[in-house]
Amino acid sequence: MKSITFKFRNASYFIIALFLGIFIACSGDSDGDDTDQALAPRNLQVSTEIKGADGQNPAGDGSGEVTFQATAENAVRYTIRYDGKESVMTNGSYTMVFDDPGTNTYDVEVKAFNSANASISKAVSVQVLREYEIPEALLTFLTGDDKKEWRIKNETTGHLGVGPKDSRFPEFYEAQPLEKFLTSMYDDVFILEADQDFTHDTKSFVFGKAEPLTDDFGSIPDMPNGDDEYENYPLEAYSGTWSYSESNGRPRIHMSDNGFFGFYVGGDHVFEIMNQTETTMTLKTVGFDDNGWFVLLTSEGDGEIPEDPVYNNLIFEDDFKVNGEPDESKWGYDIGRGDNGWGNAEAQYYTDRSENVVVENDNLKIIAQKENFQGASYTSARLKTQDKFDFTYGRLDVRAKLPKGGGTWPAIWMLGANFPEVGWPNCGEIDIMEHVGNDPGSIQSALHNPSSFGNTIYKRSGDSTDESDTFHVYRMLWSEEQICFYLDGVRFYIYRPESRNSNTWPYDKPQFLILNVAMGGSLGGDIDPTFTSSSMEIDYVRIYQ
Repeated sequence: MKSITFKFRNASYFIIALFLGIFIACSGDSDGDDTDQALAPRNLQVSTEIKGADGQNPAGDGSGEVTFQATAENAVRYTIRYDGKESVMTNGSYTMVFDDPGTNTYDVEVKAFNSANASISKAVSVQVLREYEIPEALLTFLTGDDKKEWRIKNETTGHLGVGPKDSRFPEFYEAQPLEKFLTSMYDDVFILEADQDFTHDTKSFVFGKAEPLTDDFGSIPDMPNGDDEYENYPLEAYSGTWSYSESNGRPRIHMSDNGFFGFYVGGDHVFEIMNQTETTMTLKTVGFDDNGWFVLLTSEGDGEIPEDPVYNNLIFEDDFKVNGEPDESKWGYDIGRGDNGWGNAEAQYYTDRSENVVVENDNLKIIAQKENFQGASYTSARLKTQDKFDFTYGRLDVRAKLPKGGGTWPAIWMLGANFPEVGWPNCGEIDIMEHVGNDPGSIQSALHNPSSFGNTIYKRSGDSTDESDTFHVYRMLWSEEQICFYLDGVRFYIYRPESRNSNTWPYDKPQFLILNVAMGGSLGGDIDPTFTSSSMEIDYVRIYQ
């Protein structure tokens, strides 16, 4: 009996011991967490030493130099963050030079990390003086003997551009010469004075992004354009001051009171001089959208928008007064589907049938319709004057009402008569009018040549969507120096390359006219599944020299 009792007690002791072991093991995990917590960085302290600071000059000696020293318990490394950039603090120390001119308050963030990358942070503010002496040569360049007037060099490619904020070039977009002449930007005058005063003669209106304009100057009843821009935002002439700084060895102009050059983008109102010549300078500022915005200024004389020559001698006309087929002495046809849908993945089959092209009621009708024909699901027509009539330089007027419906793509355009010999785009293409049924309320014009495969497109947006209900006059005026496009007598696009050669200007040779309605394709887009039929109606075609 004793031996049995002994064994039972031993078993009891074993169970108790096992339980205690489990409890102690669990307690050990908790103690380990407490240990890790204790090893986390804590008690972060940051001291600052502003170079040259004393009782009389608490913001320093004007160098803008500040040394930050960080200490923390259990920390193995430190970082400092300012203006979106984070840097490593060597042994908890980092020296920074602040570039903004004058006395300014800067906010930085210091972090301390332990070996497991756990961190604590501390915000630090410093007030620092930065003084610059403007190089004499640069001051003379900017202000002349006393003051100098600057304007946008609108006659040059890239007078307005946008790219990444850290880029030295407008990688995203460059304006073509005179591209924005409908806006209020080209008549602006910017006056820089040697005493660092600044005047912006706006001529009562400016051009800029809608969001920063309304945020900084107030809302207006007008609606912005399709790119969320106000082309003519009311803003009277104003004055302010400018100051100078340097960043990475490049000079910068700081504008007061929301001052700006060229296209308004808000942002930091600091303009870095990217490059300069004797009479020009390219400036870049970081806008509200965190992009880099570029503007090219010149101190040369007025940049006048050239007038078009007058062409009044009628050399070709069709007013479509005879019902039936189009005049075969003037018009031929492209038939079929073309290579890869005429190079644009279009869905239609072009015919010369009366179902697709007819003259009636004093109008030429090019009819696109949904039908199965020759392997295609849609039919339409494409008329051309190739081998019948072409011309070099002059004015073309076409009065037309456009089709409606998603997927329709009507066009009035021209190709070089040498197209069979040299091919596209060497022959040059002039798109007088293109319309996308999926984008009612706007038309566009474009030039295609070896230097630009459609990059010279300009879209003209309107407030109405009546282009399919009302006749409008689409005009092209083509001279030896430029090609201009008009809607109802209003010029909205000028193509005027700085250098005219075979790449930029194959437009010194005869061109023939094309009228068509495509369906779908690279520009027409998705075709409305409910589409059945719609037509482009042409009242007249007139060409003058």
